[in-house]
Amino acid sequence: MARLEMVDVDAAGMGQAPAGADTFYELGMMYSIGRSVPTDLVSAHKWFNLAAMKGNPDAIRLRQEIAASMSPAEIAQAQRAARAFLTAH
Repeated sequence: MARLEMVDVDAAGMGQAPAGADTFYELGMMYSIGRSVPTDLVSAHKWFNLAAMKGNPDAIRLRQEIAASMSPAEIAQAQRAARAFLTAH
């Protein structure tokens, strides 16, 4: 599987096809397990949240699992980050 970079997601907002659920799901996986990036549950929750909004059922489950290990403040931070991403893209 190809390595996903943040550049790919940013480029999707510049005239290319919009990033889909699979792209967001893979970013969530990267941050949840620390694949090629430092483990970051807030970022993982954000990307799983975006993938879930685009209809990925696995992202819904993983977002819930990650949320069980996060504080309410961290969950709120992840939700704000997802909203900010949607606003920007």
